[in-house]
Amino acid sequence: MASYEKKQTINCESCVFYDYDEEYDTYVCTMNLDQDEMALYLAGHYRACPYYRYYDEYKSVQKQI
Repeated sequence: MASYEKKQTINCESCVFYDYDEEYDTYVCTMNLDQDEMALYLAGHYRACPYYRYYDEYKSVQKQI
């Protein structure tokens, strides 16, 4: 990648699929990818995560009221 190209990044911490895994004692992406999708993602074919969904905890609270 050329130095003038900026890779668009998304903060995984605000993603709905970013959860704590007690077994590994770390945060992980819980999005289920098939073998082809995983290969493309690991090879860097995506400029940004196509599965990113913003998690708004306040939105879920509003539904409870």
